[in-house]
Amino acid sequence: MDAIIFHEESKTFKLIAGESNYVLQITPKGQIAHRYWGAPVRDFDLRAMLDLAGGACIDENDENILDESNETFHAEYPGGGAGDWRIPAVTALAQDGSSAVDLRYVSHEIFDGKPALKGLPATYANSSDEAQTLAITVKDKYCGLSAVLYYTVFDGSNAIARHSVLRNDGDTPLSLNYVMSVCVDFPSMDYKMLGLYGAWARERHVEWKPLRRGGQNIQSRRGFSSAQFNPFTALAAPNADEKSGEVYGFSLVYSGSFLIEAEVDVKETTRVVMGINPYDFAWKLDAGEEFTTPEAVLVYSGAGYGEMSRTYHKLYSKNLCRGQWRDKRRPILINNWEATYFKFNADKLVQLAKLAEKQGIEMLVMDDGWFGKRENDHSGLGDWYVNEEKLGCSLDELVNRVNDAGLKFGIWFEPEMVNPDSNLYRAHPDWALAMPTRPRTLGRNQMVLDMSRKEVQDYLVERISDILNSANISYVKWDCNRFITEAFSCALPAERGREIWHRYMLGLYGVLEHLVTAFPKVLFESCASGGARFDPAMLHYMPQTWASDNTDAIDRLKIQYGTSFVYPIRTIGAHVSATPNHQTGRTTPFMTRGDVALQGTFGYELDLAKLSEGDYDQIEDQVDRYHEYQKVIFNGDFYRLISPFDDLTQAAWMYVSADKKNALVQCVMQIMTANHPPRRVKLQGLDPAGFYKIEELGVTMHGDTLMNLGFIIPEVYGDHQSVCLTIKRKG
Repeated sequence: MDAIIFHEESKTFKLIAGESNYVLQITPKGQIAHRYWGAPVRDFDLRAMLDLAGGACIDENDENILDESNETFHAEYPGGGAGDWRIPAVTALAQDGSSAVDLRYVSHEIFDGKPALKGLPATYANSSDEAQTLAITVKDKYCGLSAVLYYTVFDGSNAIARHSVLRNDGDTPLSLNYVMSVCVDFPSMDYKMLGLYGAWARERHVEWKPLRRGGQNIQSRRGFSSAQFNPFTALAAPNADEKSGEVYGFSLVYSGSFLIEAEVDVKETTRVVMGINPYDFAWKLDAGEEFTTPEAVLVYSGAGYGEMSRTYHKLYSKNLCRGQWRDKRRPILINNWEATYFKFNADKLVQLAKLAEKQGIEMLVMDDGWFGKRENDHSGLGDWYVNEEKLGCSLDELVNRVNDAGLKFGIWFEPEMVNPDSNLYRAHPDWALAMPTRPRTLGRNQMVLDMSRKEVQDYLVERISDILNSANISYVKWDCNRFITEAFSCALPAERGREIWHRYMLGLYGVLEHLVTAFPKVLFESCASGGARFDPAMLHYMPQTWASDNTDAIDRLKIQYGTSFVYPIRTIGAHVSATPNHQTGRTTPFMTRGDVALQGTFGYELDLAKLSEGDYDQIEDQVDRYHEYQKVIFNGDFYRLISPFDDLTQAAWMYVSADKKNALVQCVMQIMTANHPPRRVKLQGLDPAGFYKIEELGVTMHGDTLMNLGFIIPEVYGDHQSVCLTIKRKG
């Protein structure tokens, strides 16, 4: 693979990432300049095409070369306090109180493969010839801070993975107060900024806003990536849509507090930075110590949002998710939460399992309430010991009974939290994050454990391992139901106290790495009050994430639509639930609930004993459809056809197999109107010359006809109805 080229004469690096180029250059003064990111360009030295002056003077060494002013310089990794008043990528406070950082070129290396990030999740190369990496070493000779800037290009992908490793090469400590993973300067402000915002039960709704002068940001200060904002943004040309226009995606592989900021300066150029949120953050670097930033994954698309999303889908499916379950078909599961909540015992679960097996469901998941003194959410959290009195048997006996009924068995944990009313908290109150001189804030009657402490990590690994070793457990749902407050660890010295936010994440990642390595056959699913931690970092350990506690099919249209901008369909946890829905009270047809849940891992979240014979027949049909089209849904290309945000009456999407022989189209009528005009949908991703049959309509047309003319969606009557169409290429 020869995707990174260094042009010696102009001191220019060109990264060839699929259908895109990324160009950076060493200036005569040793600064690393960002020159270009976008569609391919043949030239290396682009200075003649750029506005480099910006009010600067002529260089003393060569009157033909403009000396770029720091005030307008497009820097790859700008420091603060050295003449650049825009948002920096890094600031460092020295022991003498000075804080300026000005990093200059030292050396570079280009090599095959991709290095792992110390203690952090990241994308990876499946083989050394699948990726190529550029590592540029830069240094501030005055404060002693050095950095290695890493860029990895993947074979055939428009994606570039970036991170930095900062090192204190001086003799005295430095404090990092602001350290970003990536900085990109754009030559104009003519973009709209895309964000995924929300709240509990309303995650990852899509919002576009035009850039304005000054700063605008997307961030979380909650300790976790959050439901409020996702660690993702895209800058898009004003005319960009699903199929056309330039789009620049930024996705952070991190689960903690983050910051994405775009700043437009007086020259109407735009700087975008992304990384750990600097709010309440500091990291002490003693002499010789290093700090690794989380990874940022950049994606360029010249063909709209759809191409950007499919690039992320392919990369995250094959180069971020890992383990035995990465490419496997996921079992159809039923979770007992909305069927029983806390009110269950072994007999009730086995009864549910027997009903599920008759419908072709393959796994039963026992949710909250099986451990400690746990009859509600007020107590027991942290006491990871089976409550055999409640179950009426041991966990092993329960699992064997469920296995005998023909189902695999899964179990729920919420390891990072603790109830004050628990044996764990009574024994170790100092294990919870809290400030000694302030009241302890509760959320959902619980506190957050100090994951930076090794004894906490060891306790969780021991207890969870003991449970998983005690029975034939095939699945773990890992929950996290509150954000961090009073972020203070009594185990850290005062000068390192503000490191707790990031040390928490390092501790969590260490625990997850241990468990998924020790139990490779277990399917892990991430959850955080639903979708409050749906981020790339968690997918590195768990190949799927519960998208939202809101299981209402109509609300899920927007939640899953927004999620699909970055995250593969195979990672989206989606279930069929009861009606009226427990979160919205809405009544939705069983078929629609199944069609929407098919846009994900697929499962059920209801009491099967309360269903009608007609519902059972539909479950059978849904299970058959999942088995028939799971490979297309998980491994094919995903296309958003009609947005539920733009069209309040309907939504539509489709999947196309990699060989373009099979496709599945799904449409949902959100609101029915009388005497409405015909609803036409244009397909995407088919072979233009291919001859395709829409099985349910009995119509056969060429791919270009279906994509350019489209077809009228079959008439359905009533709100919230769905249509599912199977398309097969003939010959």
